[in-house]
Amino acid sequence: MLVDTRAERLETLGSILESEGIDIVGCVSPEGDLMGAVSRLSPDMILIDIDSPSRDMLESLRSVQANQPRPMVMFTQEDDGATIRRAVEIGVTAYVVDSIERRRIRPVVEVAMARFAQFRALEKELERTREKLEHRKIIERAKGLLMARQGISEAEAFQSMRTLAMRKNKRLVEIAEGMIDAADLFQM
Repeated sequence: MLVDTRAERLETLGSILESEGIDIVGCVSPEGDLMGAVSRLSPDMILIDIDSPSRDMLESLRSVQANQPRPMVMFTQEDDGATIRRAVEIGVTAYVVDSIERRRIRPVVEVAMARFAQFRALEKELERTREKLEHRKIIERAKGLLMARQGISEAEAFQSMRTLAMRKNKRLVEIAEGMIDAADLFQM
């Protein structure tokens, strides 16, 4: 999907992209409904061709990245460090200053796609790690409750919970959550 205001640039960039085998699913104005356009068109990538990105445009792109993440490539004349940092912080994958050359388009697009995929994989790994840590905290808390209540060792508490999980065909964290809920109920 292309984001641009000037028709002549849209035509130029559009023809360059098409000559590189990149299909354009739609064009949108920077002041338009970017979120709605992304929902409607479901592009693989968002290409922004703009002289200088406005604060409103960057906020629109932030909303898109937060709700419907896509690789974003921004072609601009703006080389201000603060603008570049803001663009990268909101999720622009590649920020290209100066003219758009036909021979540079494919590598820029491919790098942006690869970096976006790499970033998404890191985000997923971080989420899995956070979930594992949260599960570990729950299991540790339940073990502590069981150790205090029954006067058993940590290894015995863990084995007891593990045996119950296997017998009930549940995950260990589910057993731990149940134990914590029951302990909270009885403390009322």
